[in-house]
Amino acid sequence: MNAPLGILLRSGTHEAVHYAHVMATSAAAIGRPAVLFCTNAGLVALLRQNPLIEDPREALLAERKVGTLAVLAEAAAELGVRRIACEAGMRAEAIGPQALAEGVEVAGVVTFLEAVGAGQIVSL
Repeated sequence: MNAPLGILLRSGTHEAVHYAHVMATSAAAIGRPAVLFCTNAGLVALLRQNPLIEDPREALLAERKVGTLAVLAEAAAELGVRRIACEAGMRAEAIGPQALAEGVEVAGVVTFLEAVGAGQIVSL
């Protein structure tokens, strides 16, 4: 079995959130387990109503035939990327569980580290 890829997303910029999804979906597409752990500003990636979908960069990516965040977020869910919202980060950002997209878990760093095990962790 392939070692998991853990992605720690701390930034809420379109670029960081988009690339976190690029990495997660790419890993999942080749059969490698992927865990996307979002905290603080990075929690925007897991919101039911993600404001980054309206970012002007989305149209630019689509125009240039690059997978958009909207497409990649849907693919991540379909490919079985494990998506975890940091419980402490949610409290820090005043985000309630009802604001999260369907299928997102709420847990802490220990859960993330256990899920990744001896796999790699990338931080964005």
